[in-house]
Amino acid sequence: MEQQRKIIFFRTYFEDFVNSLSTGVREKIAYVLFTITVSPRIPSKFFEHLTGTDGLYVIRVEYESNIYRIFCCFDHGMLVVLFNGFQKKTRKTPRSEIDKALKIKEEYFKSKREGIEK
Repeated sequence: MEQQRKIIFFRTYFEDFVNSLSTGVREKIAYVLFTITVSPRIPSKFFEHLTGTDGLYVIRVEYESNIYRIFCCFDHGMLVVLFNGFQKKTRKTPRSEIDKALKIKEEYFKSKREGIEK
């Protein structure tokens, strides 16, 4: 399978989240991320734009009876930048998690403008 897009992590937000999870969940997240990198069209069951968030997307991962969400955005079309993640425990995505992701997204683009390395 040919790589369609590249995934990077901004700072340690995503890594900190993933490292707090069990091996099974980490393996499922790795599978979903691999699928995102190689699929010509990302399956909608894994990926969704959050309406009203100016380019913020969410990666959806289900493992056993748990649901996990990872916020991300596109940069230069085929580069996916991962931000924070959380375990979803309610039907609606908590506004505090969305606000945190938007703040990290702003931080990412500000650091790019200023030429600061991740």
